[in-house]
Amino acid sequence: MRESRVRRREEIWGKSEKREMGKTEKEKEKKEKKQMYLLKTEPSEWSWEDQAANGGISNWDGVKNKQAQKYLKSMSLGDLCFFYHSGTKARRIVGVVSVVREWDGNAVDVKAVGEMRRPVDLKEMKHFKGFALLRQPRLSVVPVPDLIWDQICLLGGGYHGDSSPPSDSV
Repeated sequence: MRESRVRRREEIWGKSEKREMGKTEKEKEKKEKKQMYLLKTEPSEWSWEDQAANGGISNWDGVKNKQAQKYLKSMSLGDLCFFYHSGTKARRIVGVVSVVREWDGNAVDVKAVGEMRRPVDLKEMKHFKGFALLRQPRLSVVPVPDLIWDQICLLGGGYHGDSSPPSDSV
């Protein structure tokens, strides 16, 4: 069992090294800059509590939409993602995860970084012009521009595990 895990890990690292070969310097520089995303899930399917209880690591799979898959494929190790609960009862950002394994043909692996100090409801984000969550609400994976990431973190008082102290002013 352990040997198969080691072999699988070596396969994944080998594939990522091959992908890096042949890239231009501009592509490599872009990859070095961390990107941010938002990952949607129905709490009844996979909740923040499930994520945290699972050792913090999960395989983010089951994404069928080609545009959402494109965003998953563009994720790099260390990229941060908001963990968003969708559904009828509460549409809000509840936590932050980071990418710990890049796209392998089916999924990426993400690890819990921290829960939002205060969940940020969709209603609070309605004024963010150009935010893909609002432009393409049916996508389960969308990029988050730096400015919007910072504003959402401010609205939520940050998240447990970030380097800034909790904010009392919102």
